[in-house]
Amino acid sequence: MTAKIFSFLLPLFLVTHWAHAQDIVAHRGASHMAPENTLAAFHLAWKEGADAIEGDFRLTKDGHIVCVHDEDFKRTANLPRRVQTLTLAEVQKLDAGSWKGPQFKGELVPTLDDVLAIVPKDKRLFLEIKCGPEIIPALKKSALKPDQVVFICFSKDVIAQCRQHFPDFKAHWLTSYTEDILGRVEPSSKDVFKTLAETKSSGLDINANTDRVTAEVVKQLREGGYEFHCWTVDDVATAKHFRQLGVDSITTNRPGWLRTQLTEKG
Repeated sequence: MTAKIFSFLLPLFLVTHWAHAQDIVAHRGASHMAPENTLAAFHLAWKEGADAIEGDFRLTKDGHIVCVHDEDFKRTANLPRRVQTLTLAEVQKLDAGSWKGPQFKGELVPTLDDVLAIVPKDKRLFLEIKCGPEIIPALKKSALKPDQVVFICFSKDVIAQCRQHFPDFKAHWLTSYTEDILGRVEPSSKDVFKTLAETKSSGLDINANTDRVTAEVVKQLREGGYEFHCWTVDDVATAKHFRQLGVDSITTNRPGWLRTQLTEKG
């Protein structure tokens, strides 16, 4: 087979080979219906048949890992104080559920160990690190399992250190395409693959930009031995686009609904 023919056929192979291989990852749990990053949202995600959950994690003042997206608790617990200024005991007094609805009143901010304890044996946690590499020592003290935990982070340094300190674990670099006022799109394809190589990332976890993520990009990822994941998809058309590209997982706020839509509508 000539190189030209191979180059033509590879994108088609990717579509047919990977079309039904993707997992559904529940973004901050089933966060469309339940308060994000709480056990209620994660339990609901499992009930809805998610293959994995995604959660955000930060360090408290006294070095404990808790599940929260924002730098402070203003949005989810009506407390405009940064996570790193509070002890675990102070964090565990917060109501992290009422903002979503009265039925969730009293829902607590879980620790990483709380979340790990409810991950079924055949499921996974996409553990997004929202702080810096200072979290590494605390992660080493947690009951992490290579077949159940995948590190993800926007920080190149954090991903590189995860790969260094946890060589048996997958660690995917998170990024998103942005456009400046001159219309220049970042990161460039060159920068993406340079970062993946320098950090020794296991894969790329990118925002679901249907204009920028093409079959050619996927071809390059597969040729480099990288996994390919996307976030955050809550509409069928976009999910189908990435399914046809052969994405390894689709992160969504509506895991049960999206799986049903994809199953029923093909």
